[in-house]
Amino acid sequence: MASDSAEVTQLLLAWRAGDAATLERLIPLVHAELRRIARGFMQKERAGHSLQTSALVNEAYLRLIDARQVAWQNRAHFFAISASLMRRVLVDAARERQARKRGGSAERVALDDVLAPGSGKREDVVALDEALTALAEEDERKSKVVELRFFGGLNETEIVEALQVSPETVRRDWRLAKAWLLRFLSGGRDGA
Repeated sequence: MASDSAEVTQLLLAWRAGDAATLERLIPLVHAELRRIARGFMQKERAGHSLQTSALVNEAYLRLIDARQVAWQNRAHFFAISASLMRRVLVDAARERQARKRGGSAERVALDDVLAPGSGKREDVVALDEALTALAEEDERKSKVVELRFFGGLNETEIVEALQVSPETVRRDWRLAKAWLLRFLSGGRDGA
């Protein structure tokens, strides 16, 4: 994995520098991980969602191509950005779906229900996105920790690498962010 990680980092840097051919070598190295992240997203979606795992990965690829100017740091940073893009795709799809409905209001769901492993409950992507956006205004790093862990499926070590912070910082940010989001989603709009 270390050699794959180094190779992915080198390809990302070459791609950013304008070597378009590196994208063809990069995609096979990251495809399986992007599918794993997308599957994690899709497991949290309602049954019968119009997007499938492959479509979500493809949408992420399209948005990544436009993100060449990103100052890629490493493999973990790439997957963090990819997870963020997938989140945006799903939020955009949810908003579009709501706009087509009468009333289009999102049902609020408690974060404990959303974050519970194997809960099987459908989360309201729009409500969680609003909560994460509000949290980012208060503390962007905590919002990123939630996004990477919950949406991106990254483990603690990968989050440490992506955010370049200590493992204890990631654990503390996760605990505090979860409490903040629980308050926000239960009606305390300021999270405090």
